[in-house]
Amino acid sequence: MAGRLEGKVALVTGCGSDRGLGAATAQRFAEEGAVVYATDIDGDGVNAVVDAINANGGTAYAVKQDVTDEEEWNSLLSRIEKEQGRFDVLVNNAGIAVLKPIGDLTGADWSKQLNVNLDSVFFGTRGAVDVMRRVGNGGSIVNLSSIAGLVGVPACGAYAAAKGGVRLFSKAVAMECAAENIRCNSVHPGMIETAMQDVARRDNPEGFKEIVAGIPMKRIGDPVDIANMALFLASDEAGYITGAEFVVDGGVTAM
Repeated sequence: MAGRLEGKVALVTGCGSDRGLGAATAQRFAEEGAVVYATDIDGDGVNAVVDAINANGGTAYAVKQDVTDEEEWNSLLSRIEKEQGRFDVLVNNAGIAVLKPIGDLTGADWSKQLNVNLDSVFFGTRGAVDVMRRVGNGGSIVNLSSIAGLVGVPACGAYAAAKGGVRLFSKAVAMECAAENIRCNSVHPGMIETAMQDVARRDNPEGFKEIVAGIPMKRIGDPVDIANMALFLASDEAGYITGAEFVVDGGVTAM
């Protein structure tokens, strides 16, 4: 049976950690038949992730990419179009978290957060739309936001500004491109079991337990939970869905 992304070409950013959302998404896409270009600023990390995908029978290419560099985006998208003759899916996953209360947040912190988490989404989305329009087959753009882009979270001012920007930027793009069958949606993860949680668990074990206990489903999400949502949105199963936001948080924002 053909995979859900058979014949599609996808680009997933932020794939340098084998426990991250990007790696899980690249792996799921490859399992479902996509040709995947996986990128990260950590060249060694993304090479290891791609090696594992290919060893398991998938087709993936590792690319070292600084997502804040507009020219790197243009070069990479041109390469994909030239090598594959098509471009079907972009997942803007790469990001960082600058988490400080407003009194400690500097102008440099603010600029860095928006540069990595919002400017990169603009560069990638604009370039993807350009290629998708030229190829003429439509496509799906999946932009990773956060529940911090939906509700107020302490010490997340800069992060929330970026992620809230991703949410509404995605809706605007969806409206501009809907008639061309280029879909754009945002995904909003809650607390997910990535390497970042190791620090929180180590530094404040009791507080960490309290946070988990406050999740209605009483557990942290797995990266594959986010990957499966991205997979759905990338597939033809989501062919009539655009400009929407999908929360994957174990029920936190429903409270």
